[in-house]
Parts: sequence; structure tokens; C-alpha cells
Amino acid sequence: MGQDFSFQYGPRLVCAAGASCRLAELLPGRRILFVTDARIIELGLAAPALEALHAANVEPIIFDAVESDPSLATVRAAEVVGRKAAVGAVVGFGGGSPMDVAKLVAYLLGSGDDVETLWGVDKAKGEKLPLALVPTTAGTGSEATPVTVITVDAAEKKGVSSAALMADWAVLDPALTFGLPREVTAASGIDAMVHAIEAYTSAWRKNPVSDLFARRALELLAANLAIVCDQPGNAEARRDMLLGAHFAGVAFANAPVAGVHALAYPLGGHFHVPHGVANALMLPHVLDYNMPVALTHYAELGRLICPEQENVGTLALGRAFVEKLRTLSAEASLPQRLSALGIGSEHIDLLASGAMKQERLLVNNPRPITEADARQLYEAAL
Repeated sequence: MGQDFSFQYGPRLVCAAGASCRLAELLPGRRILFVTDARIIELGLAAPALEALHAANVEPIIFDAVESDPSLATVRAAEVVGRKAAVGAVVGFGGGSPMDVAKLVAYLLGSGDDVETLWGVDKAKGEKLPLALVPTTAGTGSEATPVTVITVDAAEKKGVSSAALMADWAVLDPALTFGLPREVTAASGIDAMVHAIEAYTSAWRKNPVSDLFARRALELLAANLAIVCDQPGNAEARRDMLLGAHFAGVAFANAPVAGVHALAYPLGGHFHVPHGVANALMLPHVLDYNMPVALTHYAELGRLICPEQENVGTLALGRAFVEKLRTLSAEASLPQRLSALGIGSEHIDLLASGAMKQERLLVNNPRPITEADARQLYEAAL
């Protein structure tokens, strides 16, 4: 008898060049809260979308104060702006941070709930405002998930995970990613690959449909990461990266991420290491740690991205898979050691303690991670 499971496919999807200029068609109302960050505005990435809204007689109320690892204060400020303007819908335009803020603010504006009652899983039960999410990186997959992560004090992050936060529309416009710096392209691409890998090996809610999305995501991402790093204007490769990141988001929205993310979050919280870089640094070490219990899964993924290893045994294929990921990260010019970022042995206890707070992630890891294990993993990454 097969496995019983449920699956949520996510938002409606538009994937096309120029799709970000169609927001007025997708969302109701004459005022839309446009959540982004100052860099997106400065680079002019949002200009075509904003011009298209104005041309359709829709007023975008721009909130561009979203920072990396967005704070609870930022969420509250965006909520105030949206409520004061009486907006009818919300757009999140940018990387994971603006999209995370937009998801939570759309829910707060629609439901009237207090954010402090929402932390955790399935606490948000109300209605959100109509929401469209437009990623400008191929990484977080946030446009496909009902999860938002917010920094609640100097270093601690909390999450809200509920179907009520799922966007109505995910809008994938490859042209928005052409100008990404190499380091952002690389870090976000590895981030998306981690989503696919951890969904495929998740100890909780892994299922045949999430596996399909995770496998296809990893194929697309592994095949195109080096191309987009070296040929940033390659439209087909950029589209495939966006699709890969989106598919990975659909996968981990149903089969949640685990140990790599749990150990990456303290690096961002305490040392402001970009999330994708933090994931890339911890990925090979967590995979090596999980190998005794996840070897079969790693070998299955290895067959997808290591075709030259098709005639080797399961153990060799699992090891080749991990080595392939190390190589992709190094060739993308990402840092390979924590020490390269000024993180030393004196920080290990702080990081390990922080990782233990990520209980919602640790429970998904195929092999339990204790605080002592976390210390060893950080030491291996030094």
C-alpha cells in the first residue's frame, strides 16, 4: 500500500519575459502596496513594473525599506504604510527578504491579526489581501512557499508557516535577473539547490510529488548555474534557473528543509553572512554527516547531476554527489571556509547554541543533530 500524503501546489504561475509588467491584470484594486528594497529601486529593476501599474491607473504605494534578514520592525512599518493607504493588494518584488515581508504584511492587512500570535506552524487562519510575488533572484523560491522568516531581535529568527500566506500569483520574469552580480547569482543558485536536496531527504512529509519537483529542480539548477555565472545575459539559462528555484520552493513548501538551513541561520543572524553563502558553506558538511542514513537518496540525486558516474556503486555515487556540489560552489567563486569570513573556533559555541533554536528545521533532518554534533559540523567548516 502506498504512502498517504497531501500536497499543495502553490500559487498560480506566470513565466515570461516582461511578465512583471502584468501586475495590474493579476491583482484587484487601484492601490497596491509595492514591497521591495532600496537597491532594487536604485538599480531600476522595478521601473518597468511601476510604469506599467501607473499606465493601468493603479497607484503603487512603494515601501522600499526592506533590509537583508528583515526585522519585525520593518514588517510593522510596512503594515502601517499599507493600512494608512487602504491598499487592496500587495506585491513583493525582489529577493527573499521583500517577498517574506510582503507575505506577512498581506496577511496582517487582510486578517487584522497580531503578528506575535502567528509564530510557528499553522497559526495563521485568517484571510490575506491578494498577493503577487516577483523574484529578482533564482534562489529563495519564496514566491512558491507559505513561509516567512523574520529577525525578531539582534540575532534570533522566527518563522510563520501557514497556507494562509501562500501568494495568489508567482511571476517569473527572466529579464529581472540578467544584471545580477556573479556572487549573488551563485549564492542564490546554491540556496535553491539546498532547498531541492533537503526536500528530497526531508524526514517529514517527503512524498512522491515533492520528490518530482525536487528532482527536476536540481536538474535545472545544476545544469545552468555555471552558465548563468559566466553568461549573465543568457535568457534561456536564466529562465531555467528561475523555474528550478520555483520548483525547489514548491518541493520544500511540502517537504520542509532541515539541517543545512538550521546551521546556516545563526551565520546570518550573528555574522550577517548572506543566506545562500551560509547554506553553501554548511552544505557539504551536513551531507557528509547525513550520509549513513541518506546515502540511497544522495545516490539517486547523484545520478541526475553526475552522469559520468553512472556505472559506480551506491556509496561512490553518493560521495560523487557531495563532491559535485563542492565543485559547483567553488567554481562559482563562493567562499569555502568559515574562516574566510572571519569566523573562528571562538564562535563555535555561539553558533551551535543558535542552531539548536531551529527546532522546526532540525526535526526534518534525516539524522538527528545534537548541539555537540552542531559544534563538530561548524568546526569542519572552519
